[in-house]
Amino acid sequence: MLEFKKIEIEDKAWADILLRISDFRGAEYCFTNLYIWDGIYQSKIGRYKDFLMLRTGSAPDFRYLYPAGSGDVKEVIELMMEDAANNGSSFTLIGVTEKTAQELKSHFPDRFIFDPIRDSFDYIYESEKLISLSGKKLQPKRNHLNFFAANNKWSYEELNSDMIPEIKEFNHEWCARVECKKYETLSWESCAVEKCLDNYHHLNLRGGVLRVEGKIVAYTIGEVINSDTVIVHIEKAFSEVRGAYPMINREFLSRVAPGYQYVNREDDIGDEGLRKAKESYYPIFMLEKFYAKLF
Repeated sequence: MLEFKKIEIEDKAWADILLRISDFRGAEYCFTNLYIWDGIYQSKIGRYKDFLMLRTGSAPDFRYLYPAGSGDVKEVIELMMEDAANNGSSFTLIGVTEKTAQELKSHFPDRFIFDPIRDSFDYIYESEKLISLSGKKLQPKRNHLNFFAANNKWSYEELNSDMIPEIKEFNHEWCARVECKKYETLSWESCAVEKCLDNYHHLNLRGGVLRVEGKIVAYTIGEVINSDTVIVHIEKAFSEVRGAYPMINREFLSRVAPGYQYVNREDDIGDEGLRKAKESYYPIFMLEKFYAKLF
């Protein structure tokens, strides 16, 4: 019988080991995301042998993350099916990619229906391209960046725990400007961001702060997610400060991403504005995600 529990910061030590074994690139396979979004998605974590498991939602609509780790994946998925049945729930796997879908099909032929979930596709970029913004397509980004550099007395700093209160003040102002409380997804995100900041040091994250005349106008937070990819969890700037977004992107990634082939800037949650912003950096590919529903 499987056991699922509330996600605690102490779980990071063993979870990271199992996540590294699978070496998945998807945003779901990062302890930071599992931890800071647990309240929104009603997530519970579990371990079976050398597999990390995650269950979200509530019965009768539990969803289970495709397990990460090593060993007999068929065994652990069968136990997840049993957990769902014992709780009177349907069984759906989330975070399924083309690769894990093939694995699932080989173990359970004709047992699952696969539905692509466009709003959860991750935007994957070449790290060198995202740092240099080279090429004709990215000329507008370079123009904004050059404008920012030429028209502001600016500085970039590595984010540290001492800056957290100041960054929280920035977040409150940013939310007031974009009217976070009017939009459910922004309200959810603000809760996740707050939890991320409260645990910044314990999550072993990397971040950067962009200032103009000493005042924060942008910041970002990310980390290495697997052997070839850096993930960006948070990137916020005052939109009226022209060039702040491409500048915080460049300064952060130029320090964190060298040596890694890709940058994962996560999904767009179906927000049209966010989708256009992510598309404007021209991802090299989309990491497609599926719901695998047992039938």
